[in-house]
Amino acid sequence: MNDASAAREGATQARTVVEPAGLRRRLAGMLYESLLLMGVLAVLFLVPWLIVGIVFEWAPPGGLAMVHLFAALGLYFIWYWRRNGQTLAMQTWRLCLVDAQTGKPPTLNQCLLRYMLAWPSVLLCGIGLLWALVDRDRQFLHDRLARTCIVLLPGKAGMPK
Repeated sequence: MNDASAAREGATQARTVVEPAGLRRRLAGMLYESLLLMGVLAVLFLVPWLIVGIVFEWAPPGGLAMVHLFAALGLYFIWYWRRNGQTLAMQTWRLCLVDAQTGKPPTLNQCLLRYMLAWPSVLLCGIGLLWALVDRDRQFLHDRLARTCIVLLPGKAGMPK
């Protein structure tokens, strides 16, 4: 291999190097995700329950509605994380979920664990998000426990970092 091809290969590898995503970018991605989820929830949650309520004149008990919400969001997140490590919002923000040790896509078990842990992480006054302020790698608590990491993917030439 000559020097020119070695340099090209090194430059290609340098462009594909990923780094852990910053806290502000991850929080902005979460905010954007919540806006996108309003549409997802309208289709997967609100519309079916409205149809059931109108057609059968029946309102589901609160517990059943919460189970449906939990399952619908779980399917959304886990499917996208397993498919390519990115939800719709993560694609926009160039964020990707990977196994923290190998850098490869997370396993199904990691995705399930991350999803289950994210609920208390966010709902208990955001304690799992605040954890990132004291974590040595600035990881959220649910990422640390699931052994996953959100990385920043390289952008196209001319795109802001």
